[in-house]
Amino acid sequence: MSHDSAPLVVVMGVSGSGKTTVGRLLARSLGVPYAEGDDFHPEANVAKMRAGHPLDDEDRRPWLEEIARWLAGHEESGGVVTCSALKRRYRDRLASAAPRVFFLHLDGSPELIAARISARRGHFMPPDLLRTQYADLEPLGEDEAGAAVPIDGTPEETAALAHAAVTSP
Repeated sequence: MSHDSAPLVVVMGVSGSGKTTVGRLLARSLGVPYAEGDDFHPEANVAKMRAGHPLDDEDRRPWLEEIARWLAGHEESGGVVTCSALKRRYRDRLASAAPRVFFLHLDGSPELIAARISARRGHFMPPDLLRTQYADLEPLGEDEAGAAVPIDGTPEETAALAHAAVTSP
């Protein structure tokens, strides 16, 4: 990652991996704006997920376009946005809008994440959709700017690992 400008980061991973919590902590430690990826979903997507139906690529297209627009608008100033970005083609779309984006994959076992989702209240993502997210997850390729960070510690420990991954040369 270049040190002449503030980092531009997509905190990615399956639902329940801690994207919002770690993303907020990371943005604060980097001194850059934060955006919640879920806020970019059209209401129809939220309703579909709340009903227990996974999104398809066509559902995700307007959501990814909005996140891509946010990233492009923060190319100079830097920022942190959460986005599951499970498939390589989704990450390629985001990177085409903001070529210096860094993908930070919050990586954890299905068992750990299922337990976290079950403990959550007031979120639209039902635990049953976790299986479909893992089926869609394509790990970062060697040619992608990014890093995977384990999430088995506290949110603060995970955020510290994230900060180190984003700021290391």
